[in-house]
Amino acid sequence: MTWSDGLTGPAFDLATAPESPLLALAGPGTGKTFSLVRRVARLLEEGCPPEGILVLTFARTAARDLQRELRSLTSSTGSDVPSWTVHGFCFSLLSRHGVLTATDRVPRILADFERDILLADLEPDARFGTLTRRRELTRAFEGAWARRQVEAPGDPVTGLDQQFQAALVASLRWNRAMLVGELVPLALNYLRMNPSAAERETFRHVVVDEYQDLNRAEQDLVEELARGGSLTVIGDDDQSIYAFKWANPDGIRNFQATHSGTRRIPLEECRRCPTRVVSMATALIAHDPHRLPHALTPSPSKGPGDIHHVQWTSLEDEAIGVARFLDRKISAGVPAGECLVLAPSRIVGYRIRDALRDRGVAVMSYFNEEPIEDVTAQEAYTLLLLLADPTDTVAARSWLAFRNTSQRRGPYRRVLVEARTRTVSVVHVLDELARRALTLPYCAEITVRWTLLQERLTSLRSLPDRASLVEDLFPEGVEATEILRTLALGGLASSSSVGELVSHVRTAISQPEVPIESAESRVMSFHKSKGLTARIVVLAGLVEGLMPFAARTRDTHEERQATLEESRRLFYVGLTRVRESLVLSTYAQLPASTAQRLGVARNWVGGGYGTTASRFLSELGTELPRPVSGPAWTY
Repeated sequence: MTWSDGLTGPAFDLATAPESPLLALAGPGTGKTFSLVRRVARLLEEGCPPEGILVLTFARTAARDLQRELRSLTSSTGSDVPSWTVHGFCFSLLSRHGVLTATDRVPRILADFERDILLADLEPDARFGTLTRRRELTRAFEGAWARRQVEAPGDPVTGLDQQFQAALVASLRWNRAMLVGELVPLALNYLRMNPSAAERETFRHVVVDEYQDLNRAEQDLVEELARGGSLTVIGDDDQSIYAFKWANPDGIRNFQATHSGTRRIPLEECRRCPTRVVSMATALIAHDPHRLPHALTPSPSKGPGDIHHVQWTSLEDEAIGVARFLDRKISAGVPAGECLVLAPSRIVGYRIRDALRDRGVAVMSYFNEEPIEDVTAQEAYTLLLLLADPTDTVAARSWLAFRNTSQRRGPYRRVLVEARTRTVSVVHVLDELARRALTLPYCAEITVRWTLLQERLTSLRSLPDRASLVEDLFPEGVEATEILRTLALGGLASSSSVGELVSHVRTAISQPEVPIESAESRVMSFHKSKGLTARIVVLAGLVEGLMPFAARTRDTHEERQATLEESRRLFYVGLTRVRESLVLSTYAQLPASTAQRLGVARNWVGGGYGTTASRFLSELGTELPRPVSGPAWTY
């Protein structure tokens, strides 16, 4: 079979188009991966060497999917085509050229809880604001300070931005650590400052999937890599959902205007979703006033599908009802891995996950930073890091911060000043304190905590092997460390040392990957569902304040509108994961504490807060069934 067998219509056009740049607008389920792989196959068969083609995407899940498809090419060289996430490519580039070493940076990637501890340590005064404000500044720093599509990444920063950048980079250098988001700005700067860099001329063809997920810095990186050849970008502004990292749908919306001579090819037939779901999705996204004019058309072969619209009395009733529905479907023969639950909050998702487990259904959950949010998991993870590297300053600092409301910031600052004054490590100073070779005021508690750490590490080092270590740190049956246990067990076979095990676990945490195929039911955030499909999809917790998520009180009208539009796109993404049966689920009331935690408190009604069904439900058009109450729901 050749690359062109069975290829017709827009897919054929995408595979054969000689123009550059080339823009493929590809809605959900329209076969963009299939078309992309056929384009690569044609290039290979026409004589382009594999190393002359670069395929980039945003998420590890998408990159793995592309790699799998490329390996299936009839050409034996398909598996040799570089297929990377943007961050993975940047790390490879920086390591290959010794850029990190030359700039005194260490690729020790921070977990979110470690980042937050270092951010809180930056300044004792209020110059950089609250932790929330410092996180916002950090995200802008990782985007090379290009907060908007019209801003150029890498431009000089001034004022507070410059002060924060200087303080943050100094802290990262001292702690010998990095933010994963720094990889792109560092690689972009390297390419700009080194016009003779081989990567600027290596690739005859650069193909970028999910272009709408790239922020401005990542887009500029692509431009640098494509200078020596052709550029093909594939994406859909209707599925742009990563504003929190400064990705903006205007990047793909304005592509033709900013790239003269671009040929645009639309992929419009959805061969994934039932026809009624396509109709609902089309009606929904039509409410976005800024979207590009392109269609998503149904495939008659898919049939109308099965759609349920249910409202429950409470969050608990929703969890029990959804779990009962999925359990019956699985008992009737639907594989558990073909059941997908999307929730706008982990509070909603965890209740459904737990209700499924109570019924004996195999299920996994996927939410941001989920493996190490609980302090028990953070301590266990930190112990693993310090076993691999006792000089890990970040891990040492984290251990000292745990289980204290102030994170022992005052005593630690005294230790830090002593270490910097003497140009020694923090670990060295802490060891001196523990041996009573040094005395610092108000450091008794931190010394006790450090001594406890040494005792725990000594105990762990006495274990006979790495399997025993995993059992000790992440014991079976402990919910807080359940996911860490799974990650660590998955890395045992491929690691020959604790250091290699740490590398496996850290990569899985910093670059999380949701499996495309699963033997278990999956409960996850809407964001995590990109690239996935399932026979049965449940969209849970569809109430105002969660879907759409609430804007911040300080936001301008324009910012509030942008939040609303991104929420709509996120709902659109969730809606279009389904292949057969869709459930849209809401609830009418929440206990006060839960409503306040979720940020959806509205009106007090008889012992709880009443909720309002998501406005997006009314935007789904005539195919949406009327809602039924949970007790009356039949399926």
